Amino acid sequence: MHKQRIYIDTSVIGGCFDDEFAEWSNKLFELIKSGEVIAIISEVTTTEIEPAPISIKNKLKELPDKYVEFIERTEEAEYLASKYIDNNAISVKFQEDALHIATATFYKVNVLVSWNFKHIVNLRRIMLYNAVNLIFGYTNLEIRSPREVLENE
Repeated sequence: MHKQRIYIDTSVIGGCFDDEFAEWSNKLFELIKSGEVIAIISEVTTTEIEPAPISIKNKLKELPDKYVEFIERTEEAEYLASKYIDNNAISVKFQEDALHIATATFYKVNVLVSWNFKHIVNLRRIMLYNAVNLIFGYTNLEIRSPREVLENE
């Protein structure tokens, strides 16, 4: 059986240090460390955490390389992100969020997890992202909070 490939955005890593989200972010990190799921970490995420506190950078380094798949930013994902913006799924001000979704879509992850309820884990926006995905020949992307993913484990 194939392991779930879970795209982790920056908010999930930072969530390990946030009282509201720590329980669920840390449980997800434990699942990854045990090899039960594969963490998908994009170049978008690694770029976003460059200015972050050392604790956040170190948290990502805790994950064993054999359970992490690092993925690059692609022209195709950048194009798809621009289509989310063109179709009013998200504002150009939040282009990095659009890039997370487009990158996860392009690499066909099982689910993207985030604590960003305004621009990512938002039903209306998810429906718009997936409508754009279908128009441009991609499949639907599951987008959930870590809590939703873990409650189903």
